[in-house]
Amino acid sequence: MCIKVAIVDDDDLIRESLKIIVGSNEDIDIKGTFKNGQELLKYLEGSYLDVVLMDIRMPILNGVETLAEMRRRDCKTKVIVLTTFDEDEYIEKSLNQGAIGYLLKNTTPDKIIDTIKMAYNGISVIQEDILKRYKEIGQSTPKGKIDKSLFTDREYEVIVGISQGLSNKEISKKLFISEGTVKNYITSILNKTDLKHRTQIAVYYYTGERIWLLSYREYDLFYSL
Repeated sequence: MCIKVAIVDDDDLIRESLKIIVGSNEDIDIKGTFKNGQELLKYLEGSYLDVVLMDIRMPILNGVETLAEMRRRDCKTKVIVLTTFDEDEYIEKSLNQGAIGYLLKNTTPDKIIDTIKMAYNGISVIQEDILKRYKEIGQSTPKGKIDKSLFTDREYEVIVGISQGLSNKEISKKLFISEGTVKNYITSILNKTDLKHRTQIAVYYYTGERIWLLSYREYDLFYSL
């Protein structure tokens, strides 16, 4: 396995540091580094990349704009966004434009490398810290983006409750059903979506994407299998 990767960041130090650190892994081949989305798009006109690590705030063409253009071109390259906590407004936009991963820039090198490999295999990843921010943003979202036809009316009501941050007990009171019944609905929802836990259901509701939400412990568990 040799994963073709590019790094896009307007900060020279971050860009070159990531090139050295990520490129040290034998399964990853750094094909290029770019200062902005425009440079990346120009490269993609004649070359293929498996995965791109991309900053959000960049001059000329930022990360969200680049993602939108890649989507318009039906580009198959998978994009992992590297961000900081002060960029909350970009979280929803990036996921909606097709980012397969969303990580903080202070993520350890081994976790970044692990995420690149998961993205290469088609697994979406978002850190739990980012999820907390995303759920705060999602509270103002009037309705979700999932296909309601996949679920019964009651299952959908449970999904909405989870997305609002309600506990099983609170959902049971709201829907006038037992907690045991709520748990059964959640199990059915997880089986239908191939998700692993309720926090993934919340992001699925808001984005329509089945995304892995990994804490550092879950990274370790995944790669110990």
